[in-house]
Amino acid sequence: MKMLRRWYDAWRRSRLGTRLALGLGVLALVVFAVVGTVMVGIMKGYLNDRLDEQLAKTQISQVPSLRTTHGGKPQQAYGWFSAVYSVRNGDALPQAGGSLPPDTKALEKVAEDATQTEVLRTVYIEDKGTYRVRACPIERSQNIVLVSAAPQADLDRTVSQLVMVEVVAFLLALAVLVIAGRLVLRRGLRPLSDMAGTAHDIASHDLTTNADLPVRARANGGGAEVEELRTAFNVMLAHLDSSLVARREANERLRRFIADASHELRTPLTSIRGYAELFRYAAANEPAEREAHLSKIREETQRMSVLVDDLLLLARLDAPETEAPLRLVDVDIAELITDAGEAFAAGRPEHPLSLGPIPEGVVLQADPVSLRQVLDNLLANAAVHTPPGTAVTLSGAASGSEVVLRVSDAGPGIPPEARERIFDRFFRVDTARTRGNGGTGLGLSVVRSLVSAHGGTIDVESVPGATTFTVRLPRRR
Repeated sequence: MKMLRRWYDAWRRSRLGTRLALGLGVLALVVFAVVGTVMVGIMKGYLNDRLDEQLAKTQISQVPSLRTTHGGKPQQAYGWFSAVYSVRNGDALPQAGGSLPPDTKALEKVAEDATQTEVLRTVYIEDKGTYRVRACPIERSQNIVLVSAAPQADLDRTVSQLVMVEVVAFLLALAVLVIAGRLVLRRGLRPLSDMAGTAHDIASHDLTTNADLPVRARANGGGAEVEELRTAFNVMLAHLDSSLVARREANERLRRFIADASHELRTPLTSIRGYAELFRYAAANEPAEREAHLSKIREETQRMSVLVDDLLLLARLDAPETEAPLRLVDVDIAELITDAGEAFAAGRPEHPLSLGPIPEGVVLQADPVSLRQVLDNLLANAAVHTPPGTAVTLSGAASGSEVVLRVSDAGPGIPPEARERIFDRFFRVDTARTRGNGGTGLGLSVVRSLVSAHGGTIDVESVPGATTFTVRLPRRR
């Protein structure tokens, strides 16, 4: 049992090409054994039939003369035994002139059974071996029988030689088949070895510092199945490559986001700490001075609260499966645009606002608070990044199954190199701006996240003197 277990373990540890070649050899061995057995059986039967035919012809040619002489001396072939028996009272007695072995019991038994019909039988004669015996009646009325026995040694020797030739030929053919099959299989499985080498090459790369996977399985050949495997392997590598790149970019964005958030939070915290120190030292001074310091602390605290609220909103929008940030109801677009315009006109009187075409009676399924924040952020962005007196336009339209909202201004426009990044978090066109005079760069990021949460899109078109943000939202979710 242990030996079989060791053989099985060695079989499992062997290479696929070796296992296939050995399996092919075992199958060929079974086929050779079946073919050899059939061939030997056919040859042995053929030789037996020829020997029986020779015995029959010899006896048939002798019977007329033996019948005339009532026995006599039968013809004898080399190595044969031939005799005439007279069966009396169930006992076979040989007549003179025949050729008999020392042990005649087997021949007598055949003679006793052949008084009325021919008998063909294979018997063993002691000290002589196996013989093929044929007995036929000469005179049925007198129970005279001719018995002839031909040795089967030559036949068995011929069959043994045939078996030896087949064994040698089949073993040579099996060896050639296994060796040639192993070579062919090694060549056919070479693409798999190439893919294994590619996998080892990938394993040698340090993906923690460089996520690029430049290696691919590029060998040819192997058949349709290997080609499908190679294609699937390369598709998997491409998917891993893109996933690693996306992960690296996400980690980079996260790192940049944390750094920017830390920087933006540190600014108001530093201001609060500074005003707190000034308040402590000015505690015995004029009440107006103390109130000014408290006002500054409240202002910085409020600004920090707005920043934290924006960050929390973006985090909720990035993980909608854990918390649904939207509460969808039917929203009247005309009312929403009018309210946003009135609030902007009251808070930013230095920027004249005009309302463009407004669709009447159009209802949109959306979160009214989030949608109002989208318009407020776009309007505030237009006011912050344009000089006083710049005209701002707010309009809406309904087209088929979607609603389009547009916020336009006649400001200096957005530089081309900045348009692709204006929706990134903490990105500012003018890096010299602070939160006090230009915001932190979260407003447009919040806008894009809220629009995406509603299933819509936002894009920007800008040239000097005209910048337009276009929001497209589906009417129904």
